[in-house]
Amino acid sequence: MLDINGIAHIALSVKNVKKSKPFYKELLPFLGLKLIHDGEESCYHVGSRTGVLIQQINNEDSSSDFSQNNIGLHHLCFRARSKEDIDKLAQKLLSMKTNIVRGPIKGAWAPGYYYILFEDPDGIRLEVNFVPGEGLLGKNKKFNSNNDYL
Repeated sequence: MLDINGIAHIALSVKNVKKSKPFYKELLPFLGLKLIHDGEESCYHVGSRTGVLIQQINNEDSSSDFSQNNIGLHHLCFRARSKEDIDKLAQKLLSMKTNIVRGPIKGAWAPGYYYILFEDPDGIRLEVNFVPGEGLLGKNKKFNSNNDYL
């Protein structure tokens, strides 16, 4: 059995990298990730044992708009170090005129769960959450599926 050390990176394909790069180049450094690659059709940020690649889709292929109900990515969630970080992020997102779906708000999935859910320029849903202590790994803590995680 392996004991993996987290997720090394997430690659997000976007319709218009010229529209998406400014969003991510402002958001990701605010979350503590450093820009390590800035190409014509992609950019890559790394920090806190996390990497996020933004890349242009092949415009020759037909593609539809992002929907979290399609096969593939539902949403991406970053873990914050404090509840206050979620509130700071909310102010940043408002200044960026980002579509905030909901939050900052308490969630039912784990004790103390606090989060904000928002969308990138393509409508890809991003979340940042905070769960105190050991979260669901703590003794006698149970996951609340919230009606089967809908």
